[in-house]
Amino acid sequence: MRIRVLGQHVPVSIVVLALVEATIAFAALYGAVAIRFKSPIRHLPVLEQELGPLLPRGVVFAAIIVTSLLAFGLYRGRQPAQLPGVFLRLGAALVVASGVLAAIQYAIPSLSLWRGVSALAMLQTAFGVLVSRLVFARVVAQDIFKRRVLVYGAGTSARAIANLRRSTDRRAFLLVGYVQPPGEEASVPAERLLDPAGDLCGLCDRLGVTEVVVAMDDRRRGFPIRDLLECRLAGVDVTELLTFLERETGRVRLDVLNPSWMIFGQGFRRDPLRLFSSRTLDVLASITVLALAAPCMLLTVIAIKLEDGWRAPALYSQRRVGLAGRTFNVIKFRSMRQDAELNGAQWAQHGDPRITRVGAVIRKLRIDELPQVFNVLRGHMSFVGPRPERPEFVADLSEKIPYYVQRHCVKPGITGWAQLCYPYGSSEQDALEKLQYDLYYIKNNNLLFDLAILVQTAEVVLLGKGAR
Repeated sequence: MRIRVLGQHVPVSIVVLALVEATIAFAALYGAVAIRFKSPIRHLPVLEQELGPLLPRGVVFAAIIVTSLLAFGLYRGRQPAQLPGVFLRLGAALVVASGVLAAIQYAIPSLSLWRGVSALAMLQTAFGVLVSRLVFARVVAQDIFKRRVLVYGAGTSARAIANLRRSTDRRAFLLVGYVQPPGEEASVPAERLLDPAGDLCGLCDRLGVTEVVVAMDDRRRGFPIRDLLECRLAGVDVTELLTFLERETGRVRLDVLNPSWMIFGQGFRRDPLRLFSSRTLDVLASITVLALAAPCMLLTVIAIKLEDGWRAPALYSQRRVGLAGRTFNVIKFRSMRQDAELNGAQWAQHGDPRITRVGAVIRKLRIDELPQVFNVLRGHMSFVGPRPERPEFVADLSEKIPYYVQRHCVKPGITGWAQLCYPYGSSEQDALEKLQYDLYYIKNNNLLFDLAILVQTAEVVLLGKGAR
């Protein structure tokens, strides 16, 4: 089961996990104060008269912990739940949380937690989160939070659900089976076909179905309006195939996409309030990044010139396609040789020999992207959006991939949903896969979704995901 949070369809289990771990962190702070000052929990109100209120400190501590866990991908519904990876991310998240906590305490002395209390609270939180993760892994495996889904359809369209192979795409539902409409040729496994015996609603009741997904190849023939209406009135959700796949996979599936779904569906907000909030976030984020990253940018310029000579350019500009198909010059730190494209535009590859030694480092750490904040300030780009591509590639991909030009209805971004969900793309197939995530972002974008993507980008930067 998924609910909508920050523009994303998040499994209920993830939301419950976040609330549990926020509670653990909040309680850990109170426990740390009790241990540090050798005071029973029931005497803490008396201790607060001397130390100051603990409630705001607990709320700030819990918020920092949850935000850090989110930044390292530990609340992503599509994050693989392998425990070694979880432990690594948890350790990194708590280290970052400690640094953020120290900075906040320095800036706002009234929220000071004292070093001993902070250390104890972090240790207790680490232990509590580890326990919650072990319990979570066991509970999720038992299908407690999963919807029981029945698919009405057994043809080519229904096969899109049968072909979901990634466990993260199937994490929130349990497929009960398929009902084959009259006259539709079956393309799904025969053993998964169910006989409704003329009563679809009764079948849902017998099997405990909570959602029916309509996946007919041809709805003009034999559409079961009365049966689906009975299911809906009986409390069973009825969902269109493309909407179901969008919710479960976090992308818009091009293989089953039709224009009417985009025309009549919700989303695709471009109202003045949305444009204002996007621009405000862009300006504030750009100024913040420039203030914090200025020393790093200066060192990068020096490193590039030390490797290639003082006359070698540290920056380079390249034509990219932006909003409404208009081109602009994107600015980046130069990470390749100056003669990298004597033979024309080409995709970057793994182990690309054109990349310099300094370039390999700054690409791994995404430092080469920092000058793009000037593009954001000039209004050519946003902080969050589809990555801008070169005109040569856009012309070719627009002819081969349907709906590719639709990604230019918003400003391109430094980071985005596709960058979080899919590794670096260097082929036509990669471009098609990333387009599906870009369309999901374009349809569901809002200020909170942008903020969530920015926070989760820390995982990409700090762990070097997808860099080339």
